[in-house]
Amino acid sequence: MQWQRIESDAALLDALGEVAGSTVVAVDTEFMRRNTFYPQVALVQLCFGEKALLVDPLAIADTAPLVALLSDPGVVKVLHSASEDLEVFSRWLGVLPEPLFDTQRAAALLDMGFGMGYSALVKLVCEVDLPKGETTSDWLRRPLSDAQCEYAAQDVAWLLPVWRHLEHLCQQQDKHDWVLADGRDAITAYLSPGIDYLKKFKSAWKLNPRQLAVLTAVCAWREQTARQRNKPRGWIIDDQACMQLALFDPQTAQELKAQVGLDDSTMRRHAGELLELLAAQRQLADADLPPRLPAPLDAAQRNQLKKLKERVRIMARELSTAPEALLQSRDYELLLREAGGEAVERPGHWQGWRLDRVIEPLRASLARVA
Repeated sequence: MQWQRIESDAALLDALGEVAGSTVVAVDTEFMRRNTFYPQVALVQLCFGEKALLVDPLAIADTAPLVALLSDPGVVKVLHSASEDLEVFSRWLGVLPEPLFDTQRAAALLDMGFGMGYSALVKLVCEVDLPKGETTSDWLRRPLSDAQCEYAAQDVAWLLPVWRHLEHLCQQQDKHDWVLADGRDAITAYLSPGIDYLKKFKSAWKLNPRQLAVLTAVCAWREQTARQRNKPRGWIIDDQACMQLALFDPQTAQELKAQVGLDDSTMRRHAGELLELLAAQRQLADADLPPRLPAPLDAAQRNQLKKLKERVRIMARELSTAPEALLQSRDYELLLREAGGEAVERPGHWQGWRLDRVIEPLRASLARVA
């Protein structure tokens, strides 16, 4: 495996100058995220052909060439399972890789498997077993070993032959635009400013409007605090504590300690902030409170859900794609609630190719049942 370390601004400029005019680049990153909110970028791997470029972000001061590459609309960026890489590039460079061809998404749309790992896809397409020895390396330590560099190089170099194979199949099946559209949807979703804090709390539908307001406010406070301190959310307060604050609404430090069970360190650091936050929620007028969340699907709706999933499985077979690539799990419930007359927020990925091929046919079938 050929690879080159890029450890200076001049080397980066020269290396990218040699591949100017390329229309596709394979991209990967190595990062650390053990005790921080934000990922710490440790290495960026690029491959335009036979040689992998291993760009050391700890040695690069001028990132403009990378920004220009990642935002160049004439260069397709090939990544595998790009969600965490999007966060790395957004945080570090303030730019996202567009246009994006995600090989994991392409494999699902081609019915080769949903959520397939990179090593498994390389094995399937190229019949190559990738080494796994450096998976848990400390990528922020310097100097990087040759073993780490070889591992990182292979992580990006095999992306190009995988992409060529998938691209060929996508062109044959008229799915090339689907993959790029899903790449755009992933970027749009990442950039979406709204965060549905309540989605992870399965019992939030039991809360009354004021409790929902508290839970939302506490989660928003935790998010902001975690970002400011660059610490994982759970290091601020965990999900259970968020729910207990909403349920018990403690008004004193003693109640906060007894009812929520915060440790001494968290009490010293955040008790005052939390009590002020809770007091502010008590002052909200009833008209400013959020509506109650809908209850879980009833028996009849769950039966409809099973039929809807079977309909999607049939559609997936007809389209030669994985069912999970057509709809996300939450989409089924949204479609059912929409058909029942409830107001739902329609996800962005319901547009484009998926609207005509999936969403509208399902809406029509649900309307016939109703």
